[in-house]
Amino acid sequence: MAVTFLTPVANLRDADPRRWLALAVLACLQFMLILDATVVNVALPSIKADLGFSQSNLAWVVDAYVLVAGGFLLLGGRVADLFGRRRVFMAGAVAFAVGSLASGLAQDQVMLIGSRALQGLGEALAGPAALSIIAVLFVDPKEKAKALSIWGGLAGLGGTVGVLLSGVIIDVADWRWIFWINLPVAAAVIFAALRLVRDDRHRARSSFDFAGAATATGGITAIVYALLEANRNGWTSLTTLGFFAAGVALLAAFLAIEGRLRAPLVPLRFFRARVPRTASGLMVLVASALYGMFFLLTLYMQLGLGWSPLHTGVAYVVFGLGVVVASGAASQLLPKIGARPIVAGGMSLAAGGFALLTQLPLHAQYWSDIVPAMVLMSVGLGLSFVSLTISAVSEAGEADAGLASGMVTTAQQVGGALGLAVLVSVATNRTTSLLGSGHSSAVAQLAGSHLAFGLGAGLLAVGAVLAALLLGRAKPAAVPEPTVVSQATYEPEPLAS
Repeated sequence: MAVTFLTPVANLRDADPRRWLALAVLACLQFMLILDATVVNVALPSIKADLGFSQSNLAWVVDAYVLVAGGFLLLGGRVADLFGRRRVFMAGAVAFAVGSLASGLAQDQVMLIGSRALQGLGEALAGPAALSIIAVLFVDPKEKAKALSIWGGLAGLGGTVGVLLSGVIIDVADWRWIFWINLPVAAAVIFAALRLVRDDRHRARSSFDFAGAATATGGITAIVYALLEANRNGWTSLTTLGFFAAGVALLAAFLAIEGRLRAPLVPLRFFRARVPRTASGLMVLVASALYGMFFLLTLYMQLGLGWSPLHTGVAYVVFGLGVVVASGAASQLLPKIGARPIVAGGMSLAAGGFALLTQLPLHAQYWSDIVPAMVLMSVGLGLSFVSLTISAVSEAGEADAGLASGMVTTAQQVGGALGLAVLVSVATNRTTSLLGSGHSSAVAQLAGSHLAFGLGAGLLAVGAVLAALLLGRAKPAAVPEPTVVSQATYEPEPLAS
């Protein structure tokens, strides 16, 4: 039988004196996760040559990570709620470190793809757990907004640093070092987390919703796989449609199972909360535009303009700085005016940046043609990302903080896969059509990118309207209200000495 979360609200207001040091540790891991994803993309040509990948198999160096991470993020967040956030965070950090070590040591394609999948599992466990720890650790709304803005700003900075670092590593060392650089960071994070993050282990549960876990994870994984393979298999192929159908059927089964259980993995009341649900939905649109933009704009810089990976990385510094500045601004504005105007305004700015990209010429000038679009996109996406993350996690009770974190991070992964699949497909089809009409390769590729950027602008504009209509006016709550948890009472233990 479910029991009530017993910790008094007054006790929740006693702020942990080591919360800012704990934030630094948790943010370091997030920075490493974002950096790793960016570095790997740039290193793919070297990996292909060294391990003999075919072009189609090479995509699985990235896709194996995305597939496992996207499929297990929601489960990882919920498991953190039920069995202890620090415990799950530590397990994820160890899994990511082991996966990084094995990826660097890989001698064949199977070992590398398997190791990348292990890294994805590490992110699925550590990412939501870290975000939920921050959501619970900071009880003051202004401090929480500031902490989550630091989290979001480091994510944007990690992408920029990753592109820069990858160019240096590929030039002066072996591609294997893009994985090995994770090891000292992971070791430091694991050691520091033991000292700084409160041990919040729960009592042993008498049961666990395995059916709900299997159907939720299987459904999300099937949909992510369909998106990842849609461009290769075709959007109307039996494989793509079959995996989409299987994913939808499994998620429907998941909802049916959860509605019948007294102690479900995910209480259905969670999906009825408007603000977290809306924030996660809008995060899909933000991530779709962001991932698609990075892929297409990077191709334009390297193939269209002939820039090296290092030159391309330097070009993204403006974008990274814009995200950091916007994240800080969001933390100041959110407690004062709420999420709705910030998200609506941010997505509108980002849509304007995408619209500017539709005007890129064949031979663009960096400062006059690319930087204005980057500034609008980075500021707009930075404002939106931080505000949506805070909105998604701040209204969840402490018992559901990991679930809320898992949902918003799942939205990021699914949105990223969706953006890459749709925008790249649109660009490719347009390019192929123009090549068949006798246009030059450069003109055809640029026109394809223009169309995809225009679609991205449209998605963000729709998101801005939805944010204005659906996000409430309420500001983030100061302290999550106690909620019902299943079959276990949370009993915080003393801080580790």
